[in-house]
This record gives sequence, structure tokens and C-alpha cells, in this order.
Amino acid sequence: MISTELNWLSATELTALVRRKAVSPVEIIDAVLAQIERHEPRINAFVAVLAEEARAAARAAEAAVMSGAATGLLHGVPVTIKDVVPMEGLPMRSGSLGTPTTPCTETAPVVTRLVDAGAIVIGRTTTPEFGWTGVSHSPLTGATHNPWKHGYNTGASSAGAGAAAAAGFGPLHEGSDGAGSVRMPAHFSGVFGMKPSFGRIPYYPVSLGDLTSHVGPVTRTVGDAALMMKSVAGPHPWDHTTLEAPPADYTGRLHEPVRGRRIAFSPDLGHARVDPEVAALVRKAAENFAAAAEVELIEVTPTWGPLGPELGRFFWSANLSRLVPMLAKWEDRMDPGLVACIRDGQQYSLTDYQVMRARKYRYIMEIHRFFEGWDLLLTPTVSVAAFPLPRLQPEHWEQHPWDWMSWAEFSYPFNHAGNPAASVPCGFTLAGLPVGLQFVGRRHDDVGVLQAAALFEKARPWTDRRPPLAG
Repeated sequence: MISTELNWLSATELTALVRRKAVSPVEIIDAVLAQIERHEPRINAFVAVLAEEARAAARAAEAAVMSGAATGLLHGVPVTIKDVVPMEGLPMRSGSLGTPTTPCTETAPVVTRLVDAGAIVIGRTTTPEFGWTGVSHSPLTGATHNPWKHGYNTGASSAGAGAAAAAGFGPLHEGSDGAGSVRMPAHFSGVFGMKPSFGRIPYYPVSLGDLTSHVGPVTRTVGDAALMMKSVAGPHPWDHTTLEAPPADYTGRLHEPVRGRRIAFSPDLGHARVDPEVAALVRKAAENFAAAAEVELIEVTPTWGPLGPELGRFFWSANLSRLVPMLAKWEDRMDPGLVACIRDGQQYSLTDYQVMRARKYRYIMEIHRFFEGWDLLLTPTVSVAAFPLPRLQPEHWEQHPWDWMSWAEFSYPFNHAGNPAASVPCGFTLAGLPVGLQFVGRRHDDVGVLQAAALFEKARPWTDRRPPLAG
């Protein structure tokens, strides 16, 4: 096998090759690191590349295979970790100049589980400051560029993970999603991103975002996301919000039929503006999925949709007001948009917060009642394709000091409600920029979302296309 192609293989393919001793973990890691060396720092997906550590782990993985030792689901497969996740011996900077440079003293459960499954950590990926925005830029690392077009946004706080997946920097990338930060980079980068049901994968440290933050995979294939979820899902005592359930057989059940399920399609949730080119691509993709699934696609206008924007913006700024103590020392070195958002959140009282929280819980109940009538909801993932950095909004959209949510109305409702949701690549604009179709399932039906995404992947394959900056 040509070594330069190993970095583009799926984790599913790589693990099979490793077990047959057809490919060594050392060869895999060398191929991925070579791809990173070719394209970093121009893409700028990494805070740190752990080359020597990865090579040492690969040699140990190779020795285990050759000795006949037991191997895990991800043995010898490279993975990246977002720089908001603690890893013992490494600093956690969260995209900010104001965070400690001292190494962490503990490792988050999601990383431990990946390593226990045999995965090899190759680096820490970039994030905007404290993951606050849908734009791939931070004071600490600068811009993370879209592999499909240099100088363009890669989207949201798992930006480095999305860019790395698209650029062939290995098959598995850990992300987190508090308002779309797994699905939005998947949309902008032309890869797959899955936000599981809330609590499905341990999130540590437990987020202060009022039960909205989820850990999820960013991958090039649906099968790899299923494999990754099988490796990391399940309860953990460090995250008291985790679901008391072992991982489902995500890989074994991936290709079960979707026929007979009730499928809703909403092009705008009753309120959201969508660029015409994106809307057309998403509608065509939804129709293609319905045909492949042999189901009827019913267009709907959810009554709860227009209730989301005020809630989304309130809680985004109110929850980020926890960073007010940083402003005295760091304000002039922080992202100006983040500072504006924090300042906006300062205006709210505890009474305001509790009143809005009661409204939010009613809103969540309406979403779950909606899903009593539907198995899946299909929407655009994001209203726009990638746009130039470091803008918060596309030039043709209304401008605001911090509100990036105007073009991202389809993601945060399902963070509030905790539903599983995934973005699948569904086409390209005339400018060659990727667009995503979002699948949303009932709470706890992660398997159903993965099955729908796998069916669409089979009907409309996307992994054969590679971005010009990394292909």
C-alpha cells in the first residue's frame, strides 16, 4: 500500500489491516504525521502535534500485535483531542492567552477510553477562545483555515477537529458541542459530525452551560463515528450527568433498514433564514434520502421553532458571564466578540435567569412532544457555507458585535433538548464549499440517527472527494 494513502483510510479499514498484520501502526502514524507536516501550519488545525509521543505509542502497538496480545477496537489508529479536554502532562489552553500554561494533572474519561481502546493521540486541535463562537479563530492560535478554501471559516469550537478530518490528518477526531460545535465544523469542512444524546459520552470537567454540552466524534465516515462512540460511550462517575447505559452495538446495527420510519423535513424551523444555494442543496439531499429509505418525506413547520432564538441568545451570553472575573486582567487580549458577549450577559439577574430557564424547559418539552410524532427530523445543518475569516457573520448578513447564531439557528435547539443530531455532507456550492444535511432523532435514539446517516452515505458517497489544500 502507498504510505501516502494510509492517512486517508478509515479507522474501520485501518484496524482490519493492523489485525491482519498487513499494515503496522508505525506506518499509519508516520503517514499521518507526514500529511500534517505537509499542510501545517498553513491549515493550523493543531495547538500541539505530539509526534514523538505518537511514534512511541505506535511502536508499542506494533509490538502488541506481533506478540499476539489482545487489541482494542481502535488499536493503532490515530486520534486528535480538542484543546478544552484535560490530558495529564499537557496544558489545556482553551484558545485563550489567559489560561494556565502548566500541565494538567488528570486525563478526561473520553481520552482514557480512546487510549484504552488502542487509539494513539497525535495532537491537540484548535478551538476559539473558550469555545464561544462559530468562527475558527482565537487569540492564542490565530485562524484555523478551511481545507476547501484557505482564509475561510472552519466553523465553531471544534474547528481544528473539522479541519483535521477534512485534511487527512487521521480518521478520528474528538469534538464537543454546546450549540453546534461538532455539527458546524462537519458542515463547513465536508465531513461527518455526531452530537450524541446528552450524557451518552462523559464530559469532563462537567460543563457550566446548563446541560447543553456534548462530546462527539468528527470523522470522514459514519462507520468511524459509530466505532468511536462504541469505544467511549457509557456512564462514568466523574460526570454525574452521564446516562446509565453501556454502549449500544453502534457498528453492528449500523445498516439496519430505515424503511417505515416517520421522516419530517423543515427547511427553516419556521423562522430561520437560509442562503438559497444551501437551501436547494439540502432540500435535494432530503429528497434523495427519502427515496433511498423508501419513506415519505413530510415538510413541517414546528411551532417551537420561532421560540428558540431569544432563548439561545439569552443563555449563550448569560452562561458566558461566568468569565467576567477574567476581564480585569485579560480583556485587551481576549477575543473582542467574546468580551461583547460576556458584557451582554452581565445585564441579567438571577431572577431573569430562572424565569428564562422555566421558558426553556417548556420549549424543550415542546421539542420532545414533536418527536412523539416523528422518528427523524431533517434540516440544514447551517444556513450558510463557509465565509471569510475572521468575520463573525457573512458580509451579506446582518452584522452584530457577538451574535453568530443568526446563521446557526438549526443546531442549539437540540443542545437544549439533548437529542442526538448529526451533520452529513450533502453537496457543494458553486464555489466548491461543502454543505451539510442535519439528521435529528428522538432522545436516546443515537442508533437511529447513525443508521439514517449511513444510508445517506451509501446513497450519496462523499469520502472520495478531497479538499484542494490537502488532497
